[in-house]
Amino acid sequence: MDEPYGYLLVHHVEDPDGYGEQIYFSLSDGDDPLRWRRANGGRPVLRSDLGTTGVRDPYLVAGDGEWFVIATDLRIYGGDDAGWDAWTRHGSRDLVVWRSTDLVHWSEPWLLEVAPPQAGMAWAPEATYDPATGEFAVTFSSTLYPDDDPGHATTSYSRVLVARTRDFRSTSPARVLIDRGSGVIDTTVLPAALSPDGRVHRFSKQDDDAPDTLRVFHEAGSALEADDFEVVAARLLDHRFDHVEAPLVFRDHRTGTWYLWLDQYAVRPQGYVALRTDDLASGDWQEVPDGELVLPPNTKHGVVVPLTRAQHTALSAAYPA
Repeated sequence: MDEPYGYLLVHHVEDPDGYGEQIYFSLSDGDDPLRWRRANGGRPVLRSDLGTTGVRDPYLVAGDGEWFVIATDLRIYGGDDAGWDAWTRHGSRDLVVWRSTDLVHWSEPWLLEVAPPQAGMAWAPEATYDPATGEFAVTFSSTLYPDDDPGHATTSYSRVLVARTRDFRSTSPARVLIDRGSGVIDTTVLPAALSPDGRVHRFSKQDDDAPDTLRVFHEAGSALEADDFEVVAARLLDHRFDHVEAPLVFRDHRTGTWYLWLDQYAVRPQGYVALRTDDLASGDWQEVPDGELVLPPNTKHGVVVPLTRAQHTALSAAYPA
């Protein structure tokens, strides 16, 4: 029952007329990474009434015998209606966190402050676990303002920050990880231990309107915080959609194929479009033909995690479609 089998997608839903800004699970149809069904009868699995009462951009990370879901504390629909500019200047600097030991039973949520007072928000959190140190490296996007601008009135742009934690109750001071001189968000990290070439692979979104923007780009380097990253692919899906973001990457445990999903928000219904490659280091990402990825519409910004057969069976029983 510990053999690799199936996948779990943790995500939120684009639902302007309802309330999709909670945590949803979708499960692969058997062991097929391209066919999905929304779990729990299409209802959220995890909800938050903390902070803004909305959660977006969730990420699921495994530690030593435990799992954590972390998410952006942001409510776009039915919240304060302050607008995107205000949310990037005076947004929540907290993440919303849940803990589990089996992926089925989850704690009540709590807030974790990760961004410093100079930050305007903390968006799109992710984490990687280092078993050698017992620490998680938590990455997220923040605008940053000078110390002499406590009202965050000056012009700024998003950087990707990193902080470290052992328990998601407190973190080390955040440091800048990625700064390209214009907004970068939604970074997802494939650790060296999981990559076939022993390098760290990062996938990020640069502002569409930035001069010489890379849009969604793939880079590789020797370590998470090294300064030797090189871009191996850029402007992914640029020819097809005006706006894409929220890259997620995972490996098909049957074939070894790597999948890169990008969340398009240019047309409705919004949601993920898939690319794939058999050579991760090459950056040669090819589109998966339309119709091959079967995923409920408006499935937004999340993470795909490989499961064991026992985990897939337990989740299917606990949260049937």
